Amino acid sequence: MKAKWAGLAAAGLMSVIAFAAPAQAQKSGGVLRLNSPDSPANMSMLEAATLVAEMRLMGVFNNLILFDQHKPQVSLATIVPDLAKSWSWNEDGTEFSFVLRQGVKWHDGQPFTAADVKCTWDLLLDQRPDKLRLNPRKTAYYNLAAVTTDGDFKVTFHLKRPQPAFPMLLASGFAAIYPCHVSAADMRQHPIGTGPFKFVEFRPKEIIKVARNPDYWKKDRPFLDGIEYRIITDPSTAALAFVAGKFDMTFPYDLSIPIMKNIENQVPQAICELTTTGVNRHLLVNYHRPPFDNPDLRRAMSLALDRKAFVDILSQGTGEIGGVLQPPPEGLWGLTADELKTLPGHGADIEQNRAQARQIMQKLGYGPDKLLKIKVTTRDWPIYRDPAVILIDQLKKVYFDGELELVDTAQYFPKILRKDYSVALNLQTSGPDPDPILKVFYACGASLNWDGYCNPKVDKLIDQQSQEADPTRRKAILLTIERQLAADDARPIIFYPKGGTCRQPWVKGLTIIENGIFYGWRMEDVWLDK
Repeated sequence: MKAKWAGLAAAGLMSVIAFAAPAQAQKSGGVLRLNSPDSPANMSMLEAATLVAEMRLMGVFNNLILFDQHKPQVSLATIVPDLAKSWSWNEDGTEFSFVLRQGVKWHDGQPFTAADVKCTWDLLLDQRPDKLRLNPRKTAYYNLAAVTTDGDFKVTFHLKRPQPAFPMLLASGFAAIYPCHVSAADMRQHPIGTGPFKFVEFRPKEIIKVARNPDYWKKDRPFLDGIEYRIITDPSTAALAFVAGKFDMTFPYDLSIPIMKNIENQVPQAICELTTTGVNRHLLVNYHRPPFDNPDLRRAMSLALDRKAFVDILSQGTGEIGGVLQPPPEGLWGLTADELKTLPGHGADIEQNRAQARQIMQKLGYGPDKLLKIKVTTRDWPIYRDPAVILIDQLKKVYFDGELELVDTAQYFPKILRKDYSVALNLQTSGPDPDPILKVFYACGASLNWDGYCNPKVDKLIDQQSQEADPTRRKAILLTIERQLAADDARPIIFYPKGGTCRQPWVKGLTIIENGIFYGWRMEDVWLDK
């Protein structure tokens, strides 16, 4: 045990030594302009659950540690320093300590200290009088007992038990450090960070602006004078605006393949990438509403799915079918194609699956002359709406009569978290590491357990994989978890699409991450070559 944690500590120190910004002839100045497909509820990073909020705010804040913004596949090995200069574990892997940078200031001029780090996690753990309105990642810190400070520039995270992948959580874009002296309510309206960009303006349904922080602790960053996110909900309209030269880049991962190809034809100099997002589309059924509390009914719905049809229609065959964790090669922990075939409902004979589903429905009293009427709830955004339409069509083949219910972004996640739905087409991130994804989405009572799924056996397995440092043994536990979740029809995963991003050739220094959407938007190294 001592050797293992000493090795992890040494890896952290080597990251500090090896970290250096990419050597390029960067130019300063200019405002990066791009579209955004939706409007967030507010400007609070710690209350955010989606990319439309997180991407705009990641550059306003800093983390303790961060994934290298120029590595397309993030992992423990790609973590680099941010507000922490160095870090180390104790011998048994239950204390994770950081030495912090000195001389860092908040955007309002107040000094950053270790107290701000403690205040941030006390807020996330709901241990302060000040409260978050939504706390989607509280469960992610289930293993965190406390955060303590030693003077102004050392902080220690005390874990209840070893958790080798805990640094992955702190390197996420959502692990932003908040100031002690600004209330959670004020952070919803005018966030104050230490990051390369200062928040300027948020006009709902219109625009979000951030501007260069002239006092950023990295003296030569950022290169941009600012970033403007113009909110355009229609993807075709946004693509036309890019073609017309109104934007420097499109919203990441948001382009369908036909729209991306159209851009490439009309703007041949554009640099377009098709990237796996690590975000799955899944069937969400409220276990607590009759008749959906019947496991046989949920099994019939799962058997109705033709996953390949989703991939062919929505991704022109480029998407991937996988389990709860993103499949390889982009995903580091997901099931292989052969392993996936062993899961219930993943057989190649779709008609045989649907025949079994119809038999189940007939035993429950439904049939061609008595369809079960349902509302399929989803977010009013094409990446949700389009697969929901296909889902409704597929469920008709096993005696369901579905009606689409579209919900605005600001209301969608609160509605889902209240379990104010019967059936939904939902999206869910799957990595880059099983910690804390499995705990947050599948543990009994977890903060993002959308449907209330609960299996004590799975809870134990989730804790086991979290403590396992050996990759081979951990992978075996994860395979068992995937099989159990599939056997329980717990949120059947439909597919993983690929999404397109286009940018003008003068946009430099940007890397699109392939195994997670929440990790690559610090934007301090992005520059405009024009």
